[in-house]
Amino acid sequence: MTAPSPFQIMHSMSADRSALDGKQINRETRQRVFGFARPYRRLIIGFVTTIVVSTFLGLLPPLLIRKVFDVAIVDNNGGYLNTLFIVMVIAAVGEAILALVERWLSSRIGEGLIFNLRVQLFDHVQRMPLAFFTRTQTGTLISRLNNDVIGAQRAFTGTLGTVVGNVIMLAGTLIAMLLLEWRLTLIAIVILPVFVLPARRVGAGLQDITREGMNVNASMNNTMTERFNVAGALLVKLFGRHSAEADDFSSRAGRVRDIGVRSAMYSRVFLVALTLVGAIGTALIYWLGGHLVIDNDITPGTLIALGLYTVRIYMPLTSLSNARIDIMTAFVSFERVFEVLDTPNAITDAPDAMELRTPAGALRFQDVSFRYPDPAEGTPASLGGGEKTGSLADVLSEINLDVQPGQMVAIVGPSGAGKTTLTSLVPRLYDVTTGAIFIDGHDVREVSQHSLRQAIGVVSQDPHMFHDTVGANLRYARPQATHEELVEACRAARIHEVIDALPEGYDTVVGERGYRLSGGEKQRLAIARMLLKNPCIVVLDEATSHLDTENEAQVQEALGVALEGRTSLVIAHRLSTITDADLIVVLDEGRLVERGTHETLRHSGGVYEELYETLVRAETGG
Repeated sequence: MTAPSPFQIMHSMSADRSALDGKQINRETRQRVFGFARPYRRLIIGFVTTIVVSTFLGLLPPLLIRKVFDVAIVDNNGGYLNTLFIVMVIAAVGEAILALVERWLSSRIGEGLIFNLRVQLFDHVQRMPLAFFTRTQTGTLISRLNNDVIGAQRAFTGTLGTVVGNVIMLAGTLIAMLLLEWRLTLIAIVILPVFVLPARRVGAGLQDITREGMNVNASMNNTMTERFNVAGALLVKLFGRHSAEADDFSSRAGRVRDIGVRSAMYSRVFLVALTLVGAIGTALIYWLGGHLVIDNDITPGTLIALGLYTVRIYMPLTSLSNARIDIMTAFVSFERVFEVLDTPNAITDAPDAMELRTPAGALRFQDVSFRYPDPAEGTPASLGGGEKTGSLADVLSEINLDVQPGQMVAIVGPSGAGKTTLTSLVPRLYDVTTGAIFIDGHDVREVSQHSLRQAIGVVSQDPHMFHDTVGANLRYARPQATHEELVEACRAARIHEVIDALPEGYDTVVGERGYRLSGGEKQRLAIARMLLKNPCIVVLDEATSHLDTENEAQVQEALGVALEGRTSLVIAHRLSTITDADLIVVLDEGRLVERGTHETLRHSGGVYEELYETLVRAETGG
């Protein structure tokens, strides 16, 4: 087995001992780790076997060299010398082959663990409710998905190989040394603390440097992440902050540089100390052993073999002295992964959830009240647990509303009245606190989420587009859609001519969040995507509020096609959208205070009339 490098040993020593001291490995965690490793048990057995055989092969050369000096040379036996040479070459070739096999097995096990952990994490996070993402930093989740998963894998395979290999190497080397000359062996062991104690002090210093380095690197990476997206770059340009940003980044990068120099010096100090103590220990063995050779107590070959073995006991002993920290670090990485996997999902399908079959689109809100939840019990603090991010009072109170299939309902009200929240309850982005919402007579909590969301299409104020082609963004709604179906949907959404004029048509990449498209073009592309989905219920969340007159007209024309024959809930601030609705409901402070047609509400003297007059003045400039 390849011996760990000085830097790897230092990194092991730099583990945050304050976080690991006194920590016990939870039995459940151990069982889960072994559960993940179970599919690779044959590979693990092969991996360990390879390490053991390779370690024993590594013990042969000193013994063979001893034979060279004590037998072949003394007896002038050239044939025996040739035999020893051939055996040493075979042992070296065998050790090299086993090193490759060990690396292959380690990679198969490690990459398999990464795959399994990463896929399970991604699937679990994707299924979490929207509230989970509103209180969780994206960078934290990505770190768990990348750094912690890889850290768990490396710690598992690396620690397994290091502990097994070093135990075998140390045991075999000490046995061989004791059999050769027990007095010199004890001397080699006695001087070990001269190296181990300073090494631990160096490791403690590296711990602080490592932690500071991680913090400044995170700060530098965060700066790059925020400035290297379209919105961040645009803000820098608009405020003319290029020089200031460059100076700030230079300062952060300078701190990274300085810490890199300090870390390199600590690494060099460790390496020099290791080399120095190893050289002194070897010199001591040769000095004392030389006197034993002079006194004819041992042979020259024995002394040479002992000198070679002496070097081989320092690294294993030093590494094993930190074995517990290595093992704990491995399990801590797994625990951080399990934290995410164990985060409860507040919105799940009922055990007997039914599938919606050809839904008609009837909706009923029955005594619906809602308040935003606090982080679910069991959510770790590192992911947002314990923070009071919920609402103290109901955002919606006792909403009762019936929507007939094919009916267009406009939802209006002052800012903060609960309009978006109300529509978010229909596809179960959140669950109602009390009351119930029914689709075609079925409580949405008794319907499978997949079939429920397939029946609902949403076009928001700022629709999201992936950094992919126009066609790929459209097919997100229906992956099996043909090109002709894409064109048909885009013609209906009044966007086909725009796409056709792009450099690569439907194969044109739209850019991050669709920044290569205008606001109106993104809206119409989102409408086309929704048409491909072909839902029976459409939710429009202020889809035209920030568009100019020309774009609004085109989007309104596209919406006319999109809403035809479908139940629609429309949150709107435009008069044209509101006045065409079959039913208008007015929300104020989370309560449904008025309902009716435009004509019946226009002169009611209530909230709607005030909103209407405000909209008229805003759109006419009066």
